[in-house]
Amino acid sequence: MFRMTKRALQQKGYQFMKTGNKVSKVTIEPLISIVIPAYNIESYLPRCLDSVMSQTYQNIEIILVDDGSEDMSGQIADDYNVRYPGQFQVIHLENGGVARARLVGIATANGEWIGFVDGDDVIEPDMYERLLENALRYGADISHCGYQTIVNEGERVHFFYNTGRLVQQDRITGLKDLLSGSFVEPGLCNKLFHKTLFHSLLQPGEYDTSVRINEDLLMNYYLFKAANSAVYEDFCPYHYLVRSTSVTRSEFKAYKVLDPVKVRKWILEDAEPEIKDVAWEKFIIVSAWAYSVLFSQSDYKEKCKEIRHSLIESRDKWRLLSRKERLKLKGILFVPMIYKCIYSFYEKTFQRKIYE
Repeated sequence: MFRMTKRALQQKGYQFMKTGNKVSKVTIEPLISIVIPAYNIESYLPRCLDSVMSQTYQNIEIILVDDGSEDMSGQIADDYNVRYPGQFQVIHLENGGVARARLVGIATANGEWIGFVDGDDVIEPDMYERLLENALRYGADISHCGYQTIVNEGERVHFFYNTGRLVQQDRITGLKDLLSGSFVEPGLCNKLFHKTLFHSLLQPGEYDTSVRINEDLLMNYYLFKAANSAVYEDFCPYHYLVRSTSVTRSEFKAYKVLDPVKVRKWILEDAEPEIKDVAWEKFIIVSAWAYSVLFSQSDYKEKCKEIRHSLIESRDKWRLLSRKERLKLKGILFVPMIYKCIYSFYEKTFQRKIYE
């Protein structure tokens, strides 16, 4: 008969105690695997790792995936591996993107629960203790929370949303809340997932790792779809550090505009009837934004025509948008130059101040 080794049982959350000549097995806290992808972030990585190692919940393993860094990030990871033997794993890959790096980390994880931290961010000491406590208390497959953005090394801090409320979600409600984005943010790093949710994503060819923008939303969609229930507590222990050199904030590249449309289209095509309306709403909004961005890019005229045609074809779904969004959509489609001037002024005057 198959028997698990002592080490394997310890990784599952068991402790062995000896009384006289008898060794007994005692259940303790389950193991949490924390996957940290890292790419050229040597200036930020040590404080990230220190914050993870300072967790009040101690039964954790850290899997750092060095995604082909060209700076000292890989060496820093190796140094921490030496400092924390048995609790740290380092995987060195050729650069292949954050989605692939995460999947490699997930496949390596021993924990019953899996969390993610980006290597240039920081978490508060009680984050995983509270997330796990909620997951176990409410029997949830996903436990998640809010976060805060830290701008210019603390010059400004913005909370999303820190109301303190607690919400239990069944599978459909969780998906709706995720796709609408009204309070559930699309990131992976403010969430704790039961490892069984990743089973299908780890099968060859089941997950497209080429997506570089909105890859968090795509993975979250599949995980929430696989979950029976989730619990959300609106506290903000995850610190998202806004940097001017972040991949999402540098110069124009087509994938930054087209990947979000691609992700929303995949979700729309896969969506169940109960979540179809919210999937349509967000697909239209993201497509309209993409059209407005690409309209002035001479190399993407055909792609603009394709997106515009898609939006016109979905006209019967415009009713799902708010009045404000319908007005924006009409402006984008029918008077794009006027809309672009108005929106450019709005963005420079108001919107960017939130993050800069």
